[in-house]
Amino acid sequence: MSDLFTEKAQDWDANDMIKQLSTAISGTMLKQVALNEHMRVLDFGAGTGLISAHVAPKVEKITAVDTSAAMLEKLVAKPELLGKVEVVCQDITDKPLDTQFDLIISAMAMHHVDNTAKLFQTFATHLKPGAKVALADLDKEDGTFHPEDAQGVFHAGFERDKIESILEQNGFSDIEFVTAHTVIKEDKSYPVFLVTATLK
Repeated sequence: MSDLFTEKAQDWDANDMIKQLSTAISGTMLKQVALNEHMRVLDFGAGTGLISAHVAPKVEKITAVDTSAAMLEKLVAKPELLGKVEVVCQDITDKPLDTQFDLIISAMAMHHVDNTAKLFQTFATHLKPGAKVALADLDKEDGTFHPEDAQGVFHAGFERDKIESILEQNGFSDIEFVTAHTVIKEDKSYPVFLVTATLK
């Protein structure tokens, strides 16, 4: 599978919009989910580790999963994540890990996965009973957030009630949405939700 983020990875962390978005999502996650030093966390679509960097000091270990080797290379080069974050470059919807986690976090990765129902089913199999998800992505938008020629984008955001329904179908309860951030691009507003839920 070709790495769609090879070029983007080079200056990803320098992008002001991405920095603001990552800081806002991380801050909202930390407010919405109680973390502790015994937790093992899966960061799905971890990219260069911008979200992991905020979460890592508060938990035992993060497994950073992404299909972009170029993005994960940037993550492992960060000294503050050394010893706290292990990286796995694979599609866990096709090749699951043999580990269960206390929490799965994800920021702006779900719209890159075609089959959302299968993704949430995968999340459920990677969680211990009573474990949580904290997932951030775009609210439903008109398709202008990404450039027209963007590859690997399967959804123009999501409707919250549909996400809630898929979570319920996969055994999640205590589902709660908040708006984590609003991206302003070319005078358009793109709200970003964070949904938290607990596996029964």
